Formats: sequence, C-alpha cells, structure tokens
Amino acid sequence: MRFRSTKTWSTIGFVAMLTLVLDQWSKAWVRSHLAPLDSWAIIPGAEKYFTITRASNTGAAFGMLKGAGAFFVIVAVVIIAAILYYAYQMQEQSTILNIALGLEVGGALGNLMDRIRFGQVTDFIDFKIWPRYNLWPTFNLADAAITVGVILMAYVFLTMGETEKKRYSPPSHS
Repeated sequence: MRFRSTKTWSTIGFVAMLTLVLDQWSKAWVRSHLAPLDSWAIIPGAEKYFTITRASNTGAAFGMLKGAGAFFVIVAVVIIAAILYYAYQMQEQSTILNIALGLEVGGALGNLMDRIRFGQVTDFIDFKIWPRYNLWPTFNLADAAITVGVILMAYVFLTMGETEKKRYSPPSHS
C-alpha cells in the first residue's frame, strides 16, 4: 500500500513553499536594489570574503552549462515530477527525508520560475573562498536548498539499515 499521509505531503509542501517564497523574495530584492554585476558588502569589512553580487545564470546550479536554459526548464519539470512520484510511491517516510524532498522541489521551482519569467536565473550569494582562481561561483537560495536537500537525502540513505531501506523504498511490482 502506498504511503500518502497528510504529514508527508504537508511537510513536503510547507518546506517547498517556504523555500520558493524565500528564494523568489531574495531574488526580487537583489534585482530591485542592485544593477547587474554590482556588489554589496552585507558585512562591512568582509567584502574580501563574502558579498551580495547580482549575477545572471543561463545554465545549471552554480553556473554550470551556461546557455542551456531551455534544456533546464525541461530538466526541472522532470525532476519535480520524479520527486513527487517518488514521494507518492514511498511506503513510509522520515521527517528528514520529507524536508529534503521539500527543499529539492522548492529550489527546483524557484529556478524554474526565473527561467520561465526571465530566461535566466538570478544569482547573488558570492563567497570569495578562492578568489584568485574563481572556484566558487555565485549562487542563490534555490541552489543552496537543492544542495542541502541532496545532502540530507544522502545522509538518510547512508545511515539507515537494510530494514529501513525497505520501508523507505517504493514497493516492488513483482
């Protein structure tokens, strides 16, 4: 029997909507307060390490595969559908897994909305970890939510035993 509890869908939905609202609000704030490529030192004196820098991204998370925006619209829709189908098929879910799925759906929706509305994603979180080599691209809250969701999901699956893995896996159709 499929596990479709109100708690599961409420948690996934709440986390996804909260992620989406915070992501869209933060991007709107950046677009209205900073010109493209302008930076703001949110922590005075720390601009050498961290700034809010308005950037545009037509590729994937963290600036990968620039210019493939239309492809990523399709990928985002498929990923969102796959996550929701996975949640629907699960026999049982942990709260951490529900939060992870909500973060992933909310982040994917946030970047999808930008791609549809603007043809690109607004990035602004700019850690200057290795500034000499520019190894850490500018990103946004949606990218961070997706990354944290994947890390949480990996944690859940790597720390559970075989009995739990069966409970958190879709039912086999044999």
